[in-house]
Amino acid sequence: MTTAPTVNGQVIGQAHYATRAVLESLLAATGTTFHQSVALNATADGGGSIERPALVDRMTSTLKIDATAVETVLTGLIAQGLLAEEPGDPARLSMTAAGSELHRTHRAALSEITARLYADLPAEDLATAGRVLTEVTARANAVLAGG
Repeated sequence: MTTAPTVNGQVIGQAHYATRAVLESLLAATGTTFHQSVALNATADGGGSIERPALVDRMTSTLKIDATAVETVLTGLIAQGLLAEEPGDPARLSMTAAGSELHRTHRAALSEITARLYADLPAEDLATAGRVLTEVTARANAVLAGG
């Protein structure tokens, strides 16, 4: 009988990279990068629009990339017609119809894959994993902040 490994950075990393590879293959079908999908998700989470500084902050803090990289992503999404600066308020970005449609396409495909990946895992196990990983993330962020 094989025992499950104890959760550690390697196990977490393997799960992350395996699931990210699945996501990246879905995104590749639409020519979207991972960072672009994160920006679209964050904008959708904000009801379809978001303050640019808040989006930059969210992406830098969660993805651990610098603001210049985020601005490059946002500039690309605007150039592709997926995000637009609000008329009269260029600090606010909104999803265009094309951006909303792409986001819906991604969400539908991801929902199908997520259902397959988590299908028979007990809800209690998922809740425990969620609590543990949230705490590990908070602690890692504290270390990065010098705490």
